[in-house]
Amino acid sequence: MHHCPLCQSNHTHHYFEDKHRQYLECSNCALVFVNPEQRLDAKAEKAHYDLHENNPNDLGYRRFLSRMADPICQRVAPQSHGLDFGCGPGPTLSIMLEELGHTMKLYDIYYHPQRSVLEQQYDFVTATEVIEHLYEPAQVWQQWLNLVKPGGWLGVMTKMVIDVEAFAHWHYKNDLTHVIFFSQATFEYLAERDKLELEFVGNDVILLRKAQ
Repeated sequence: MHHCPLCQSNHTHHYFEDKHRQYLECSNCALVFVNPEQRLDAKAEKAHYDLHENNPNDLGYRRFLSRMADPICQRVAPQSHGLDFGCGPGPTLSIMLEELGHTMKLYDIYYHPQRSVLEQQYDFVTATEVIEHLYEPAQVWQQWLNLVKPGGWLGVMTKMVIDVEAFAHWHYKNDLTHVIFFSQATFEYLAERDKLELEFVGNDVILLRKAQ
């Protein structure tokens, strides 16, 4: 059986299987993840991302991202410094936050791969629709925590697992670039382990505050 890519536990078990992939669940942190042998390679993964048409002028996309922008802005000081991690080919959240007075940097493994931005700390880090794509979530999660200043915020947007019955009919799992799936229990595990203040905002926005 495969070990958990998030908490490294060996206590994983079969969760679900469809015609494309097998999904496992970790008994320790409740992460649901795709069998690593069934993940796309980097070339196929990027080809999928290249199809995304995210546009800062798309009002619908801005409304979608406002579910992250609004609660972050309510919690950070004016003129804070932030990093949008995994911004994709059409950075938009960063533009929205700059319009609200914050200073933003960008990082994306494919589209904005300037690693120098990962060598400093920020008042907040956002990752919208990113975490479900991570092949090595343990390393990236630690990287995110290192990027946030003490007392700063990490904002994650992702759809969360409810139960296996809902998972069976869940469109979110059908995107072949989605390889790990968090539940509220997974975020609660991480918050307790890493001493983070945790807030759930709506169905898919998770805010975590680093200790001072």
